[in-house]
Amino acid sequence: MSVLAPSRRPTAVAPETRPRKPRGRGRRRRWLESVAERSLLIALAFIVLMPFALILLTSLMTNAQTLSPRLWPEDFQWHNFADVFTRIPLARYAANTFLYAGLGTVGTLLSSVPAAYAMAKLRWRGRHVWLLLTVAVMMLPAQVTLVPLYSMWASLGLVGTLAPLIVPFFFGHAFSIFLLRQFFLTIPQEYLEAARIDGCGELRTLLRVVLPLTRPALAAVAVFQFTFCWNDFMGPLLYVGNNDSNWTIPVGLAQFRSTYQVEWNLTMAASLLAAVPVVVLFFFAQKTFVRGIALTGVKG
Repeated sequence: MSVLAPSRRPTAVAPETRPRKPRGRGRRRRWLESVAERSLLIALAFIVLMPFALILLTSLMTNAQTLSPRLWPEDFQWHNFADVFTRIPLARYAANTFLYAGLGTVGTLLSSVPAAYAMAKLRWRGRHVWLLLTVAVMMLPAQVTLVPLYSMWASLGLVGTLAPLIVPFFFGHAFSIFLLRQFFLTIPQEYLEAARIDGCGELRTLLRVVLPLTRPALAAVAVFQFTFCWNDFMGPLLYVGNNDSNWTIPVGLAQFRSTYQVEWNLTMAASLLAAVPVVVLFFFAQKTFVRGIALTGVKG
């Protein structure tokens, strides 16, 4: 009688124990790699943001400290932002600037859209010549036309008002016409032909078909024009410099400059307050604005 040997079961082999890296080191390594990949962008962002940081620090200093080599305020002067409104009528200057920038933007859109549509989508004799004239106007320095324009507005008795600054935008703006024309060229011609077959005229086609498709370009033109009017100094100084009731913010900021010194702390505080509306506008319109700029040059 043979004795059966007991069956041997395979013994479980313990898995290899590998040393695990600490999680903290892996995260730190990934963070350093991401910083290294974006080092150029970080450096450029630092260069761009440094002037704003210096403006903010200067606005929180005393007037005596602004002339010293110290960059950090000894005692934060938060009341400088309130003192701005007591030294100059900043609210009235802001209202005038809003009026100038708002109406200038509306006038630019109302006058530039039809002109750009006619150059891009309509077939008529001489449209290429008008395009060349539009580009030529863009290259013409504004200082060349200052004297004849001032003489014209002075003869009309409108110097000292905001009319010489606002009215010209209702007669077209060369850069806005060119920018919108480039965007209109990206719209397929089949859309317009389908609208015409349905019985739409050119005005209805523009309002119902073209404008809904060009919101990014319209937003880009609006942001460009509003920012230009908001920061314009030469025009308001020339036309309303003798009437302080119609001064805009750029002209009003010059009131912190006296014969012998400049109150840099109040000037920087007022500059920060003046930059808030433009920053807020770009914050809400940045996606549409960037899309309009990116799509404008797709087709020449």
